[in-house]
Amino acid sequence: MSLTLRRRRRVVIEVPTTWQGRMKAQAMKTGARMAPMADQAKLAANRRVDDARMWAAPRLKKAAHRVEDQLAPAVSSMLNDAAIRVSPVRRQQSRRWPTAVLVTGLAIGAAGFMFYRRNAQQWTEHMKDSASDASRWAHERSDRAVQSTGPAGAPVAETTD
Repeated sequence: MSLTLRRRRRVVIEVPTTWQGRMKAQAMKTGARMAPMADQAKLAANRRVDDARMWAAPRLKKAAHRVEDQLAPAVSSMLNDAAIRVSPVRRQQSRRWPTAVLVTGLAIGAAGFMFYRRNAQQWTEHMKDSASDASRWAHERSDRAVQSTGPAGAPVAETTD
């Protein structure tokens, strides 16, 4: 070993001359002494925070489901009711016109059906009358033909006798 390594080194301690410098030096010494305790406190705080998170997570999830299932529908219906109350009154479209048109159409259709039935009955009666008139006309015509041939046929009948 060399002799140069054995030399003692001088430790120079600077003593601050100002009050702020002395406070800074005191804080540095205290910080160096407190560092291991701060590390332990940090680890303990991290463990506690993790424990708190493990405890809180299921409760928050349960609370979220309760809000979603119970509170949200109630709030939604309350807001919907408020919106209905706040909104201006809308006139509902009148259903009188379509109903009136429908009823009028049905009445016209019923009247048309009645006229059709009445005209059909009148037509059948007229046709019966025409048929009877035609047969009566044919009968009268044959009678006239016999009558008109009667005087002309008499001399012929006498001569043949």
